[in-house]
Amino acid sequence: MNWYPWLNEPYRQIIANYQSGRGHHALLLHSLPGNGADALCYGIGRWLICQDREGLKSCGKCHSCRLMLAGTHPDYHVIDVEKGKSTVSVDAVRKLIETLSSHSQQGGNKVVYIPRIEAFTDAAANALLKTLEEPAKDTYFLLSSDKPENLLATTRSRCLSHFLPAPDPQIALYWLQKQQPNVVVDHAITALKLCQGAPVAALALLEEHLWQKRNALCQSISTALQTRDMLSLLPRLNIEEASAALSWLLTLLSDAVKVQQGATTFCINQDHLAQVMQLASTMNRSQLLEAYEQWLHCRYQLLTVPALNQELILTNQLLQWEALLASPSF
Repeated sequence: MNWYPWLNEPYRQIIANYQSGRGHHALLLHSLPGNGADALCYGIGRWLICQDREGLKSCGKCHSCRLMLAGTHPDYHVIDVEKGKSTVSVDAVRKLIETLSSHSQQGGNKVVYIPRIEAFTDAAANALLKTLEEPAKDTYFLLSSDKPENLLATTRSRCLSHFLPAPDPQIALYWLQKQQPNVVVDHAITALKLCQGAPVAALALLEEHLWQKRNALCQSISTALQTRDMLSLLPRLNIEEASAALSWLLTLLSDAVKVQQGATTFCINQDHLAQVMQLASTMNRSQLLEAYEQWLHCRYQLLTVPALNQELILTNQLLQWEALLASPSF
């Protein structure tokens, strides 16, 4: 598991609370995707399960630490969405509760890490409530979510919430440059803005295959606007990373509104200002806002509705965009 420098301070704060007896048995970590929450939870879990701690650090040498490093510790449980599914079922929670009811196999703490608690079905979340409120002795829960507003209020009320902010932009930029020494600085800054300042997500976006997909989408918008053939954008949107592609499109539309309001310097897509300007000159403010709302709803559907036909919904939305462009200015 990688460790990131911006996690040092929140890690110290959380571990210090446990050392002083103020640490909560159920910690809910709220963080942006790609901000290192998984690494932070793993680090906390290692400290909790270590049998020979060295202050704020796990020793890395005891039997429990060696099992953690090998990924085989029997008292460290990860409850995540299974491959091919989109939610965590109540059966998985019942199995966990049964496991936790027995004694620790290594004689120390038991730790449960739930990286996406928002993926629990309502039945699964409700089944966990009693255990979450009154866990067995020496049992700790580490929950992570980038959408805590989607959690049941009863789940949130049983946890101590901790917000993990994105690091200072200069720290994030320095880290990105260390990871990719040849990265263009302006590209790194843009990637960070597109990822709301989350460095790990920005690093993934800067990978050549993904960055090229973004560039291809931005460039294709010029031709689509000129020909009024928005359906030509379908191959650029109907990709495995469709959710990310729609996020890129949404930032272009919002940047176009900024241009119309005289706030060009605040645009995110500084490397594709030509396309932003074209959007701003082709569509009026009402059309831009209408298109933004439509695409935002489209993205929400793709993220939340199971078994949705992605190509069909994208096609429908592109045709609606064409109709919007053809309509009289309003």
